[in-house]
Amino acid sequence: MMETNGSSPEQNGAEPQAPANGAEAPPMANLAATNGADQNGHLPLSARLLGVGVRGARTVGKATGLDRAVEIAAEEAIVAAVESEAVERAMARVLQGPIVEEAVEGALESKAVKRALLEAMDSELVDEVWRRLLASDQAQQLVERIAEAPEVRAAISAQGMGLLEDVGRTIGRVARGLDDSVERIVRRIFFRKRRPLPTNHAGLVSRGLAYFVDAVFVNLGFTAFAALLTLGYNAFFGSGEGGSGLAIAVGSTAWVAIGSLYLAGFWSLAGQTPGMRFLGIALNERRPAPRRSVKRLVGLYFSVITFGFGFLGVIFREDRRAWEDRFSGLTVLYDERRPEPAPWSDLEAPLPEPEPVPVADQPANPVG
Repeated sequence: MMETNGSSPEQNGAEPQAPANGAEAPPMANLAATNGADQNGHLPLSARLLGVGVRGARTVGKATGLDRAVEIAAEEAIVAAVESEAVERAMARVLQGPIVEEAVEGALESKAVKRALLEAMDSELVDEVWRRLLASDQAQQLVERIAEAPEVRAAISAQGMGLLEDVGRTIGRVARGLDDSVERIVRRIFFRKRRPLPTNHAGLVSRGLAYFVDAVFVNLGFTAFAALLTLGYNAFFGSGEGGSGLAIAVGSTAWVAIGSLYLAGFWSLAGQTPGMRFLGIALNERRPAPRRSVKRLVGLYFSVITFGFGFLGVIFREDRRAWEDRFSGLTVLYDERRPEPAPWSDLEAPLPEPEPVPVADQPANPVG
């Protein structure tokens, strides 16, 4: 039997025996890879003593709490190092340096990153995330809050009004061309000379279309009022079998009264009716006195009663003034409207540069 005191055959001076069956002896590298174990699997004495010392030190450290103290001290040291100003300056230098930028550019230009992003976007996970996000209550609340925002409502209203103004501006330009054409044709028929210079006074076609638009608004309002009045009358007094002569007279009077109030009110408050604004014409005064609006209304009725005779001044007079204009001292001009900027636009017209003061006009500096 061999000794078990951990000594190897080399230590006893004996040569190692060759393996049986003619096998080659293992190389020395394989012997060194056995972690210092001898042929019987035992560690050297020095290794065993070192292991016993380490286990003893670990036991003593656990018993005395020294290992815990070392861990806490190491943790505090790491935290202090991370929170130190030197580390912050180092991180700032790294982030501000070209390393991060080059790394990001390299990642964005990488085909592998692009392919990974495209595959991630095409994956079912992204579709599921979007479905859950759109079906969530938070998304619905966000959409409702955006829809109820005053800025969004103002933008939608401005867009709608802008469309109507664009249509009216186009019709107004066509009407201006027809004003000159109709006037030229009528003057030629009656052997009157052509207007020598163009004018900014509104012609017959523009005025007529404006009155037509206003008549549509008045009829709509009167129809709604008459329907409510008729419904109430039939519910309490009548049988609904048709209107009498008195009802027709009352209705006609109400229609004239509503139309008169409509015209005089808009003339006094804004200097133009909705029809006039749509066609791009307006009075020469933005807010004339109510009595002048009433005079203009009386002149309009006289022109209508005389089968349009009072409107001939719009064609044959150089200032294009009808009876209602001469009665009230007002006139109708083309309103040069320009589209207003959007409410959310911050663009402003550049301020004119101040004119340089001549040298002769500058005050002389007092001497001394």
